[in-house]
Amino acid sequence: MHRKMKVSSFERIVLLLGLVLLAVWGGARADRLIFSHAAMLKFQADELESAQNSVTQAYDPASGSVVDLSMWSSKRVQAFRDSLAEDAGAPIALLSIPKIHLEVPVFDGTEDLILNRGVGRILGTARIGQRGNLGIAGHRDGFFRGLKDIAPGDVVELALRGRTLTYVVETIQIVNPEDVRVLQPTPNATLTLVTCYPFYFVGSAPQRYIVSASVEKVNGSTPVANQPSVKKITSKEK
Repeated sequence: MHRKMKVSSFERIVLLLGLVLLAVWGGARADRLIFSHAAMLKFQADELESAQNSVTQAYDPASGSVVDLSMWSSKRVQAFRDSLAEDAGAPIALLSIPKIHLEVPVFDGTEDLILNRGVGRILGTARIGQRGNLGIAGHRDGFFRGLKDIAPGDVVELALRGRTLTYVVETIQIVNPEDVRVLQPTPNATLTLVTCYPFYFVGSAPQRYIVSASVEKVNGSTPVANQPSVKKITSKEK
C-alpha cells in the first residue's frame, strides 16, 4: 500500500509538471499568435500608407524632390505622371517657395508638355538672371495651386547654374486674361508668376492670378534698391 501511495504521488507530480508545461506552451503559442496578428496589422497599415503616398506623392527627377500631389486635380496628376515618360528637355532653373513647400523645375516655354511637367518661362519676357520682367506660368490645379496661400513679403527663389536669385513678393493681382500689362518690361529685375483663377473652378477659369516680386539678393549679396511693397491689389483697383 505504501508503494501504491508513492506511485500515486509520482503520478500526481508528473501530471502537475505536464499541466505546467502545457500552460507554458499554450501561453507561448498565444503570445506568438498575438504578435503575429499585431505584425499583420502593422504590415497592412504600412501597405495602406504606402498606397496612399503613391497616390498623393511622386518623385520628380528634374527637381530631385518628392512632389506633393494632395491638392492637385486628378486630371493634372495623371497629366504629370504621363509627362514623366516624355522628353520635356532640360530645365533652365528651379523655382522654390519655402512657405508653401514648393520646388518645381522651370522650362523654357509654355507648351502643354512643359506645363504638365513643371512650370514655364513665358516667351517674350526677360530671361532668368537678366534685368527686366521675367514671367513664369503654371497650372492652378497643379504646381501653382499653392500660390493661393502666399502673401506680400514671402520669399521666392530661382536657382540656376552658379547662382541663386532671391525675390520678395510685392503685390498680388487678379486680372482678366487680356490684361497683359502685368508682363510689360520693367527696368529692374522682377518676377511675375501667372496662373488661372479661381483656383477651384469647373472648366476654363475666367481670370488670372498674378504674383509680382522684385529681386532682393543674388547669392546672398547686398539687397538691391527694389524695396517690396506690401499692398495687395485686385482688378477693381486697376
